Amino acid sequence: MSETTAKVRKSLARRYRQEKRFQAYGILSIGVGLLALLILFTDIIGKGHSAFFEHYIQLEISLDRDVLGVDDASDDEQLNYANFGGVIKEALRERFPGVDDRQQQRQLYALVSSGASYNLRDELKADPSLLGGTRNLWLLADDDVDLYLKTPEKKRPEARLGDQQKQWIEDLEAAGDTEKRFNASFFSHGDSREPELAGIGSAIVGSFFTMIVTLCLSFPIGVAAAIYLEEFAPRNKFTDFIEVNINNLAAVPSIIFGLLGLAIFINLFGLPRSVPLLGGLVLTLMTLPTIIITSRAAIKTVPPSVREGALALGASKMQVVLHHVLPLALPGMLTGSIIGMAQALGETAPLLLIGMVAFIVDIPGGPTDPATVLPVQIYLWADSPEQSFVAMTSAAIMVLLAFLITMNTLAVVLRKRLERRW
Repeated sequence: MSETTAKVRKSLARRYRQEKRFQAYGILSIGVGLLALLILFTDIIGKGHSAFFEHYIQLEISLDRDVLGVDDASDDEQLNYANFGGVIKEALRERFPGVDDRQQQRQLYALVSSGASYNLRDELKADPSLLGGTRNLWLLADDDVDLYLKTPEKKRPEARLGDQQKQWIEDLEAAGDTEKRFNASFFSHGDSREPELAGIGSAIVGSFFTMIVTLCLSFPIGVAAAIYLEEFAPRNKFTDFIEVNINNLAAVPSIIFGLLGLAIFINLFGLPRSVPLLGGLVLTLMTLPTIIITSRAAIKTVPPSVREGALALGASKMQVVLHHVLPLALPGMLTGSIIGMAQALGETAPLLLIGMVAFIVDIPGGPTDPATVLPVQIYLWADSPEQSFVAMTSAAIMVLLAFLITMNTLAVVLRKRLERRW
């Protein structure tokens, strides 16, 4: 008896050791995953946080009527053709006298962004009394200057600016003529070749219109298909064929849906490229299998007793579905739809194939206007040779991750608060 007990205890001890090792492996796996996620987030935030700020340079601007070629500051046509670049260059020459060489002058003018002329125009348009006077105004710095001012002093010698330009910037910084401000234009402007003028405003609005089209099409179609397949469709080979294909479509690579959209919506129906309407149609095709599968799973969670009780009270099959089954399954359907929309928001490959990789400057006003989306904007900036676009790419990734995390959190909250346990 004691020998048998010893064998049992030895076997139990071995099983307990195996269980502890398995738990340790699981904890280690979770730790490695969290570490990788921490490294990824640290790298993205470390590179992208600086894009949310930009530097301005203060200059004493003389808004001379003759130099500007403006007689009436309230005349929009005169302001559109005014020589704002000339007065900015004159202010730079006065701030740093003795720069006569043409090469040095080009370097001096490069301290200020090419978009400073538009800022100056807006200043004059907002306050016409500035015309003919002299005033200290803050102008947007060039992206290389902005990058230099954001760089720690130990790494500044590695900047690609010339020695003379670095000296001018340090003189401005010492005199208090540089200022760091929140980069509001990053969220309000469209794309630009100049990093200091570029923003994700067009991509955000384009993503919004694309998601609206996707939601308006995929949610009702997906829910209706799930209700039919689960509640009304007869069990035969045809419905089995449909179910198998829906499950297969959920695993199809997203680029295939892009090819499908290219073949059907563009080549067959002739829809214009790079519009949110087309992007929404393609993402609808990609999202439908996910919404149908999750909606069917939500319908299956409703107990049969609910259906049987409603039928026993004289309700029709349609009344049972609309008044009892659908309200109880709706939280699960919403959760699946939000997860599907979050997946669609982060897609790039299908949208590249339908032409949403276009260079879009203007903010789209509707689903039929040319637009791009956040993932494609990130793709474009990541391929740009300008060094400042590195920070802007990471900042755009941070914004996209914030949207995705918010949508997934909303799905979890809805599931926790609305779903019923039977």
